[in-house]
Amino acid sequence: METLSFLSIDDQPISVEKTVQYLQTSGKLAQFIGDIMRQYVIEQEINTRDDIEISPGVTEQAIIDFRLKNQLADPDTFQEWLKQNGTDYPRFHASIVLKFKVDKLKSVVTATKLSEYFIERKIFLDRVVISRIIVDSRELAEELQIQMEEGGNFEQLAKEYSLADDRVFNGMMGPVSRGTMPDILRAAIDIAKPGQIIGPIEIEGRYGLFRVEQFLPASLEDTQLQQALQNELFEKWLAEKIQKLTVKLQVS
Repeated sequence: METLSFLSIDDQPISVEKTVQYLQTSGKLAQFIGDIMRQYVIEQEINTRDDIEISPGVTEQAIIDFRLKNQLADPDTFQEWLKQNGTDYPRFHASIVLKFKVDKLKSVVTATKLSEYFIERKIFLDRVVISRIIVDSRELAEELQIQMEEGGNFEQLAKEYSLADDRVFNGMMGPVSRGTMPDILRAAIDIAKPGQIIGPIEIEGRYGLFRVEQFLPASLEDTQLQQALQNELFEKWLAEKIQKLTVKLQVS
């Protein structure tokens, strides 16, 4: 029986069986099969659904925009680019259509779940910009608190006394997810106002004074956030679909 060649290297044919052996040896076979299963599920969904049709005009405009953006308006230049990238116009066109259909599929399968998922994840999506002073003893933290109540400068005290690396930035931590904060700190910050200093709060054997700089509540009106959540939901949906597949590896 003739062995099916998967590819060739220096004119030496590499069989499907040998390819699988190489993938097993490198520990990448599971990922390879996973990628195939992923594309299989997406293709099956696209081929069997009637709610993800893409207007030809949208595709053509996307190709025009791509060519203009990448200075490929000249036909000969575009043909040369296609050749250099190992493709031709029909396959390039098909890849653009597929991208639009996958995006539409993401939108369709996540539409009813997005708001609920946002609420579920909101504690991790909301952020707070805070500054801090971290010291080893409650006594020192209380002393620094008194100094600030009497007009002491938070930034200067952070530089002088804080043990945290961010002391070089006047104690500024930057945006921090509410969901990653210790419960005791989150509870105090949630009832604070911008500019307010809270503490001392004991966290992991040290004592901190925290200044709330700004609240950054998450919103589904944020296009980038909406897309990120949509991608997360789509990956969960894909994983559920893949788990239901029966896969048999046949190489000979």
